[in-house]
Amino acid sequence: MKISKIKISNLFGIKEINLNGKDVELSGANGVGKTSILDAIRYALTNSSDRDYIVKKGETEGEILIETDTGLSIDRKKRTQSSDYKSIKQNGNEINSPETFLREIFTPMQLEPVEFCQMTKEQQNRIILDLIDFKWDLNWIKEQFGEIPVGIDYEQNILQVLNDIQSEKSPYYLERQEIQRTIRNNKAFISDIAEGLPENYNAEKWENFNLTEKLKELMTLKEKNNKINEAKEFINNYNNRVKGYDAERQIAIAAEEKNIQVEKEQLEKDIARMEEQIKANKEKLQNLGQTLEDKKNIANLEYEKKVAALDESIGRAKEYANQESIDITEMQAECDLAEKMKSYINEYKRMKDYETQNEELLEQAKALTNKIEHARELPGEILKTAKIPVEGLTVENGKPLIDGKPISNLSEGEQLMLCVDVALSKPNNLKLILLDGVEKLSENNRQLLYQKCKEKDLQYIATRTTNDDELIITEL
Repeated sequence: MKISKIKISNLFGIKEINLNGKDVELSGANGVGKTSILDAIRYALTNSSDRDYIVKKGETEGEILIETDTGLSIDRKKRTQSSDYKSIKQNGNEINSPETFLREIFTPMQLEPVEFCQMTKEQQNRIILDLIDFKWDLNWIKEQFGEIPVGIDYEQNILQVLNDIQSEKSPYYLERQEIQRTIRNNKAFISDIAEGLPENYNAEKWENFNLTEKLKELMTLKEKNNKINEAKEFINNYNNRVKGYDAERQIAIAAEEKNIQVEKEQLEKDIARMEEQIKANKEKLQNLGQTLEDKKNIANLEYEKKVAALDESIGRAKEYANQESIDITEMQAECDLAEKMKSYINEYKRMKDYETQNEELLEQAKALTNKIEHARELPGEILKTAKIPVEGLTVENGKPLIDGKPISNLSEGEQLMLCVDVALSKPNNLKLILLDGVEKLSENNRQLLYQKCKEKDLQYIATRTTNDDELIITEL
């Protein structure tokens, strides 16, 4: 598809100009309208302009009409006092979704190839990658990764998107790093805890060990042993206690005998002094013997009572005294060990929690790795089926290469030749390229560019700044 007619009226300072679709070079000094012609063509194709004023000063309407050799006509009018007008027809029939249709018949590089050479390598890469024809949307991304990864610029070409997803700065990569860092920390915690646990520590055994019941059993045996030991000691001390009771009795009797003797002597003295009381005192003297017997009886009864109580206790003691003490050494050691082992249970559980967490984290890290690897593999799969617009174009790590070289490594001439190839990349493309400011190119590169356009049957309109005061249109 080539342009057969261009008519511009009252746009961008142009009063009126007509072009017949030939290859032309527009030359002249700055301000004569060279770039305005290209801007008008761009406006017709894109319905946009960077200029503040589109309609020529003093006019209320500006128009550009473009016709092609395939029956396509583009008529766009810019108005200052009413709504803009557009009519985009194919063989006289209005085209549905005209703006979409127009976007599909050219690439941005066709309209500004010289500017392409001045762009940063990031801008160049993005434009080239956008040429790769692969249909995708966010649903496709969700199908591939089970979600729409956050932190990614989805306005980019799909290959750049995939490169960002698998890059070291991607959320997947950073999340996996954080998970791996947590796993390493958990392993350190596990190692520290394991060093503090006894060798071959069986947490399940000691957690299920009923220490309370075992301690009760141990306490019962201790009490029984205490009774046995007390009984044996009680029996061994029986005779000594009997002797003690006998001594108490003898002392009590001796004390009473002494008291009676003292009282007797005192009475005898009293009898001598008090004859009038002799009778009474004699009677009392006769009763003293009975009193002594009574005291002896009391002492004997007390002795017998204590001995009887002792005999009763000795009977009970003999039940245990004949038994041997139970060896609780092993049970005591078992309880001591259980008590110690139980003190490790919380740390052991904490260690197992870290291990469980690490297992889960490893699965998460594995899933992220799979997504990263998938993002690395997808470009190769895409390039197997996608339409590659330029011969020699490949993609490596999300960056386009031409014959193995990055775009930024191409010479100025090679980059311009690339623009020509891009202009021809689609069969139904508008075979037009706008070359604004070719004076920026070397004479050799300019002539090579013109020559290649002719060889490829690509229509071009070029502007070149010269010292001429008027616009000069030269057919080439």
